[in-house]
Amino acid sequence: MKSWSASELATFLKVINEHRFHVAFHLASMTGMRRGEVLGLRWQDIDFGASRLAVRQSLVSVAYEIKLSSPKSHQARTIDLDRETMQLLIVHKEAQREEATSWGLGYQVSDLVFRSADGSPIHPDSFSQAFEVVVRNSRLPRIRLHDLRHTHASLALSAGVPVKVISERLGHESPAFTLKQYAHVIPGMQAEAASLVASIVKNSVVVRENDQ
Repeated sequence: MKSWSASELATFLKVINEHRFHVAFHLASMTGMRRGEVLGLRWQDIDFGASRLAVRQSLVSVAYEIKLSSPKSHQARTIDLDRETMQLLIVHKEAQREEATSWGLGYQVSDLVFRSADGSPIHPDSFSQAFEVVVRNSRLPRIRLHDLRHTHASLALSAGVPVKVISERLGHESPAFTLKQYAHVIPGMQAEAASLVASIVKNSVVVRENDQ
C-alpha cells in the first residue's frame, strides 16, 4: 500500500490544474472515494447548500463494458466537502454546461458530474490511465489512482480525525477494518500522542505552581 505525503499531494493538485480530469482527481484526493464512485457521481447527489455529497452508485467496467452498480459496500453514504472542493465543482458544472452547448445535438446528455467531451461516461480504465500518465510525467513517487484513497485516509489519521469518521467517509464496513488497513500510520500517531500528553501534564504542573 502506497500513499503520498501532504506536500506530495499538494504538488499533484498543482500539476493537474489544467488537466481535463483535474476536478475528478481533486475530489478523489479530498474524499477518498473509489474510482467508480467518482465516475458514477451525479449532480443530483451533490447538496451545494450543505457542502456534501451522497455516494449512491458506482460506474464500473465489466469485460470493458461500462455499467452502473451500487457502491462496493452496497450502502449509500454521505461525505462532507471542504470549501475549495465545492468551489471547483461549481465552476466545473458551469464549464460542463458550456461544453454541452458548444457541442450541439451530438452531446450525450446525462446527470453524471464527470463525462467525456461528448457527454458520454468516462471509462474507468481511461481514467486510471490518465492518472498514470500525469504521475509518470511528474517528479512524484509512482502510485496508483486507488492510492489517492489511501493517501486521504493516512493524512486524515495523521491529522487526528476520529477513525469512525474516516471509516464512514471511505465506506468501510467498520472502524476496526479501517484501523487494520492503516495500522502503519498508528505508530507515528502514538508518538505524537505521547508528546501531547506529556506536554499537558507538564503545563498543568506549571499552572499549579504559579497558583501557589
